[in-house]
Amino acid sequence: MFIDSHCHIDFPDLADQGEALFERMAAAQVEQAVCIGVTIENLPRVLALAELRDNIFATVGVHPEHTEGEDPSLERLLDLAKHPKVVAIGETGLDYYWHKDKPEWQRERFRTHIRAAKACGKPLVIHTRDSADDVIRILQEEGAEQVGGVMHCFTETQAVADAAMALGFYISFSGIVTFKNAQQIKGVAATVPLDRILIETDSPYLAPVPYRGKMNEPSYVPHVAKEVASLRGISVEELAAAASANTRRLFTGMAC
Repeated sequence: MFIDSHCHIDFPDLADQGEALFERMAAAQVEQAVCIGVTIENLPRVLALAELRDNIFATVGVHPEHTEGEDPSLERLLDLAKHPKVVAIGETGLDYYWHKDKPEWQRERFRTHIRAAKACGKPLVIHTRDSADDVIRILQEEGAEQVGGVMHCFTETQAVADAAMALGFYISFSGIVTFKNAQQIKGVAATVPLDRILIETDSPYLAPVPYRGKMNEPSYVPHVAKEVASLRGISVEELAAAASANTRRLFTGMAC
């Protein structure tokens, strides 16, 4: 019924829970999840999870916050993306919150990821923080509409959502949409076309109400769905069906 389109279940706090984590997913009717790559060094543990379980998929990329470790070339990303369980390129994008000087290296790395996505025909998973204008500009300049992707953990304005959707991107909502003070995000969740919505946990971060402040996990994604459905005046079942269909449409490597 549900798909967690963005999680980090390879991170130790979740990986150490073993089979119990997946039992809770099943009990919550979370049928599939996409485990997101954030560094090249830790990609093997992401791929190991995807190889072990039919319902777990992977992405390959280097998160813009990471300044240490391998900075992959186009060729390196393309080689890693050949793995049959890799469904997207990312997490990539720009983060000017942690890098306030807006370094050019970050923008060049982002461009490399976009070019890799275009070359292998897989969509992009985009992170943006205090950088939306540059993210949209670079996506436009690099022709990212050729592959599309998802603006993950969306916290931007309706105008940013509209610009991203004009490029063929989906908008993914996390547990933040359940927070009382997230009025802007709630407004976007209420108005984005239903065929452009994804849901996620971004676990182990950003647990939704009623688990806010605790460690997040994929079994909590139904709470995101419930909030988005309520904002739109539709049933949870309708929202879940649409979001799951959208996720599989975007990540074509996921089995239906």
